[in-house]
Amino acid sequence: MRTMAWIEMVPIKAAEGLLGRLYEGAMKRAGRVFNIVRVQSQNPPVLQAGMGLYMGIMFKESPLSRGQREMLATVVSRANECYY
Repeated sequence: MRTMAWIEMVPIKAAEGLLGRLYEGAMKRAGRVFNIVRVQSQNPPVLQAGMGLYMGIMFKESPLSRGQREMLATVVSRANECYY
């Protein structure tokens, strides 16, 4: 049986400073703050770097279409048994 680690996440209403701005950006992009973002809330600079990497991979110029990039992300997540 698998168990998932418990990580304390900063609530959206309690987020301040850099974390508050990152949450606000997530709300503007997706209309919500996904748990994959919230789980990194204890270290906002690392969350910011991770979001920068994600945005660069998914939204910047690439020989792959956005759909192809999403497909690759889905396949890798499934292969790693990651449900995010």
